[in-house]
Amino acid sequence: MDPELEPFIPLLPSFDLTDPVAYRKTYTELTAARPEPDTTGLEIEDRTVPADPDVPVRIYRPDQAQGAVIWLHGGGWVVGDLDTERHWAAPIARLSGAVLISVDYRLAPEHRFPAALDDVYAVLTWAHRHAGELGVDPDRIAVGGHSAGGALAAAVALRARDQQGPPIRFQLLNEAALDDRQQTWSARNFTDTPWNTRAVRAAALEHYLGSQPATPYVAPARAEDLTGLPPAYVATAEFDPNRDEGIEYALRLLRAGVSVELHQWPGTFHGSLAIQSAEVSQRQLAEIGGALRRALAG
Repeated sequence: MDPELEPFIPLLPSFDLTDPVAYRKTYTELTAARPEPDTTGLEIEDRTVPADPDVPVRIYRPDQAQGAVIWLHGGGWVVGDLDTERHWAAPIARLSGAVLISVDYRLAPEHRFPAALDDVYAVLTWAHRHAGELGVDPDRIAVGGHSAGGALAAAVALRARDQQGPPIRFQLLNEAALDDRQQTWSARNFTDTPWNTRAVRAAALEHYLGSQPATPYVAPARAEDLTGLPPAYVATAEFDPNRDEGIEYALRLLRAGVSVELHQWPGTFHGSLAIQSAEVSQRQLAEIGGALRRALAG
């Protein structure tokens, strides 16, 4: 474990995802206790994207933005909102130089699959139609997210390809939950790692899916054909059950002819990027911002 991260592990609360209401309360309190993010140079605006139902978004607009990224928060499809995500959204917007559209998609179990994906797809479609209003090139729109948000980013890339929907310039998958089967080495062996455990993953999927079978739009690792997908940046954490499915997905994208940048972060755990005082977390954020900046540049 990274020596800067290790002292925080005993301080992390254990989450019981079997009680979504209690989990959301703890998550919100934990996020509220963090220092406010630096929003220097960012214009921040809350909007509502017309859909069925409408989707709230928060737009972070840096000066002279080149492109846009539709950003999807983590939280096992069960927790997270525009306020809890500001600690990720603000620095990524500043570092990437992109208009960042943070999406308040509907949460499970109250709203099961495909509600969250439908919300994300609606925002993607809206962003393309309103690119001029957003001040960006409609051909320079990326999708990205962390954990369950990374799964949604990969899923919306698959759906846009399959349905000949809006073009996506780039997909950024950070510690994404891509496979429901939990059969990789890391999923089988990292059963009690910080933040993310085998039990948390299983409970999250149960909330999200209910009795429905998993499809590639839930678990993108199930997709048989990965050709024609957007170039990708895939990042994994060493001590994370999600690690191996992220690495394998990146390799499969490469074999399908998709350009991929893969970064495996030693000494990190799922969500350790939230400990932004650590040097490794600062490097992770800089890499995410840099990958988006390069992908959306002219």
